[in-house]
Amino acid sequence: MTTRQQLADAFDALLEPARFRDYGPNGLQVEGRAQVRRIVSGVTASRALIEAAIAARADALFVHHGLFWRGQDGRVTGWMKQRLALLLQHDLNLFAYHLPLDAHPELGNNAQLGRVLGLQADARFGDQELGFLGGRSSGAPFAGPRALADHVQQALGRAVTLVEGEGGPLARIAWCTGGAQGWFEAAIAAGAQAFITGEISEPQAHYARECGVSFLACGHHASERYGAPAVASHVAAQLGLEHHFIDIDNPA
Repeated sequence: MTTRQQLADAFDALLEPARFRDYGPNGLQVEGRAQVRRIVSGVTASRALIEAAIAARADALFVHHGLFWRGQDGRVTGWMKQRLALLLQHDLNLFAYHLPLDAHPELGNNAQLGRVLGLQADARFGDQELGFLGGRSSGAPFAGPRALADHVQQALGRAVTLVEGEGGPLARIAWCTGGAQGWFEAAIAAGAQAFITGEISEPQAHYARECGVSFLACGHHASERYGAPAVASHVAAQLGLEHHFIDIDNPA
């Protein structure tokens, strides 16, 4: 058992949220009980995840996507009321870390996606250096864009949207999880031959074809399933707590 404050301090010490300009508050978003024995981690603080955490008898919920974002409607109605009511009724602490969780060099979303895909970063790029750039851990380049797409699809267990650039072996791969399609140009400038992220918007198909750099969208949720459990497991072990990861299905 540990205290809520000790848990918050451990998360902050590991993820250093003060270093980041973010879209919402990082850290403890909803205060629950003072003593913590069990942590549940997940991607998004949806009602389904909150209900699952309650069923698992969690004292704290650790997520990447919390409840509060810059510029959102501040009224507590509808889905927001339902989620907050469950958290407050069951005295469940909610911790959320957005960009700090993406950026951690070993346990964050980008580092963990690289591990799952067998990629090793040797450089960072983009605003706040959130993007990762490197090559295959085995050292052998991918035979081409389709071979990379097939590899990503198999590793993540979901379909991949591929816009092919130039053919030929791919040695320099850039990646940034979630909705990082706007970072494609920065990845190109950094020397990437292919870029992996969660989503695609209309301009990226044109950039890929015109610049010869392949673009792969593998799902926002699918690309961000790995950082939260890695961080929560690490901190739970550090503090002697139980930890369970619950993955709520999301086709996005």
